[in-house]
Amino acid sequence: MTTPFWCLLIGLIIPYVLTGVSAYFKKAQLGSVDNNLPRRQSAELTGTGERAVYAQLNAWEALTVFGIAVFVAHLSNADPVTSANLAMAWVAFRIVHAITYVTDLAPVRSLAFAGGLVCSVWLFFA
Repeated sequence: MTTPFWCLLIGLIIPYVLTGVSAYFKKAQLGSVDNNLPRRQSAELTGTGERAVYAQLNAWEALTVFGIAVFVAHLSNADPVTSANLAMAWVAFRIVHAITYVTDLAPVRSLAFAGGLVCSVWLFFA
């Protein structure tokens, strides 16, 4: 499996880690995790828990663009070193994005988002 595909797998894990973070805050803020109506309960979160939910949603959205970009680069026989470097940078940006989203560091979060987006777009042209 190529490095970009491994990075895609890591990208798939990030939203689930954020689900765990938001579950922690559901229990801490609301007393339990409601598996029957999790979205309704997520809407009741505030502060860090709320940001964890939004970070998870953003992670899924970014993963869609990145996943398509990885396959386009792969199918168009893009330079493997360039593709690998862009994919690893994307993972780093997305991890920073998740951490800064949850910890409310909005300016750094925006830079990390932009960096990840640039990596995804660049993969289309690699």
